[in-house]
Amino acid sequence: MPRPLPSFLHAPEPEVSARARWQGPAVIIALALLLLLQGVLAQRTQLAADARWRPLVSTLCVVVRCELPAWQEPAAITLVRRDIRPHPAHPGVLQVTASFRNDARWPQPWPALQLTLSDVDGRALGTRTFQPREYLAHPTSTARIASGQVVDIAMDILEPAPGVVAFTFDFH
Repeated sequence: MPRPLPSFLHAPEPEVSARARWQGPAVIIALALLLLLQGVLAQRTQLAADARWRPLVSTLCVVVRCELPAWQEPAAITLVRRDIRPHPAHPGVLQVTASFRNDARWPQPWPALQLTLSDVDGRALGTRTFQPREYLAHPTSTARIASGQVVDIAMDILEPAPGVVAFTFDFH
């Protein structure tokens, strides 16, 4: 059985100040928060695509001066009014007019507008996707459509085939 050491060989218990007792946990907490911040910044694009996280990530990016991609929610574009008529002066040309609104909570990039023309049996006779520079009458100075903004469009297109009786608009 080992013999106990003499008392002079025992190291005295160091006195720990109250400040020293909290330094270790404070450093650990600070490093954990820094790791959490780094994780949020690394995943900011994915988090900003979620409506629940976007306000927090947006505020954080203002503080640390980072960039966020524009909010993109094509499903929040609502078609308010739409019409297609034969052009009165030009046979084989259709006049397209429509109004749509951004119902998203944030501004978003101008959507691509897909127009599909169909016959009486529902067969697509023609489909085309129009970019904002093609459907906006006047080039806009803003790259985004504001939340709640209503946009009116008007354009003339060639009729792809005789017998167009139906049409659909989709936003991408």
